[in-house]
Amino acid sequence: MNEEKRATFGGRISAVLVAAGSAVGLGNIWRFPYLAGENGGGAFLVIYLAAVLLIGLPLMLSEFSLGTATKRNAVGAFRQLDKRWVPLGYMGVLSSVLILGFYLVVAGWTAEYMIHSLFSDQVQNTDPQSHVEAFNNFISNPWKPVLYALLFSVATHLIITRGVQRGIERASKVMMPLLFLALAVLAVNAILMPGGMAGLRFFLAPDFSKVTAETFLMAVGQAFFSLSIGLGTMITYASYFKKGTSVRGTALQVTLLDTVVAVLAGLVIFPTVFSAGLEPGSGPSLVFITLPSIFCKMPMSALWSTIFFLLLVLAALTSTISMHESATAYLEEEWKMTRRKAAWCVTIFTGLLGIVASLSLGIWKAHTLFGLTFFDLLDYLTANIMLPLGALLTCIFVGWKVDRKIFEQQLYPDCRSGFAFRLVRFLVRYVCPVLLVVLFADNIGLM
Repeated sequence: MNEEKRATFGGRISAVLVAAGSAVGLGNIWRFPYLAGENGGGAFLVIYLAAVLLIGLPLMLSEFSLGTATKRNAVGAFRQLDKRWVPLGYMGVLSSVLILGFYLVVAGWTAEYMIHSLFSDQVQNTDPQSHVEAFNNFISNPWKPVLYALLFSVATHLIITRGVQRGIERASKVMMPLLFLALAVLAVNAILMPGGMAGLRFFLAPDFSKVTAETFLMAVGQAFFSLSIGLGTMITYASYFKKGTSVRGTALQVTLLDTVVAVLAGLVIFPTVFSAGLEPGSGPSLVFITLPSIFCKMPMSALWSTIFFLLLVLAALTSTISMHESATAYLEEEWKMTRRKAAWCVTIFTGLLGIVASLSLGIWKAHTLFGLTFFDLLDYLTANIMLPLGALLTCIFVGWKVDRKIFEQQLYPDCRSGFAFRLVRFLVRYVCPVLLVVLFADNIGLM
């Protein structure tokens, strides 16, 4: 595919919003708050911010540079620069597909809870145990979670088939501002609640006495997990950047927006949790069990619950679009398929994965592999092995294999790099690989 015929985003703002949409997802609004709650609140936030600067931003610059230098999908980018590294591109595409398989299930949960907030009397139920039972009954239902996952898959498919500009770009321009607006409204409301300031202090005032080695590893893992690094999505999206789009500026703004969303999510959740007198370290159930039991005690509970789960739907959809596009672009460019046919292949395959993943939490729960349900297996393989390994190998490739001039030219087209480029390259070559090796070793139980 010639660069002249290749679709591009409309400009820098579009590039930032689309790439931020890929980065912003359930990892920011669901995963980040419960990890912060389990690991000391403010102390975790400080370490997370440092990890974003030391790992997240350099990795994003690396992936952006591969996309802008080649104007290809993840596989095509590695093939163009060094054919021996093509398997790394394949691993990125495969990671996107496997994550999408179980991510669609969780995304479907957010849609169910949004509709549930609008039309169900459960939102008025003040008994916390009833929310536990409602969640467990829902995810083990043999057809409702499957239906929601497939509906989410269809919504993603419809946007992808409309193309880069008419589908992905237009959707991101609408969804990202809505997401920020909803978060900001909820954050102000949460902080003004009785007891909200205690939650604010927990989240923003560091208590380093609660920090352990595990806290550091969790923060590092969340930093690159949140930014969609190691999936090939950022390589693919950067390949659509319009000529003249600043790689440095775009990466910095995307990283900043992604971090702001995570912080805003904390400002929503912790004041709300403390206002209700509950423990912040409620784990993964924080969003789907703890918060619904709090919303029901608030004035206009249905409204606030609906708004919150709407923003989860928006965050999930921007992420499913990016992962779908990574695989679609690969099939379209490498297999010479039409976009519509490529999108259908990805939708059908990931939809089947989603069905199995959803049923593995219910009627197929007894069927496990290595002691894990299919849902948990997809989660473990991608989050603990494929993502950190992909990020590590990308660091090695960009830092040690790619011609320095190629990397430098993407970041500094005016050839005025100086100390800033040397710092980024040092982080990519030495700091990021060391931290990712430690994280990878911990994930697979070697530490």
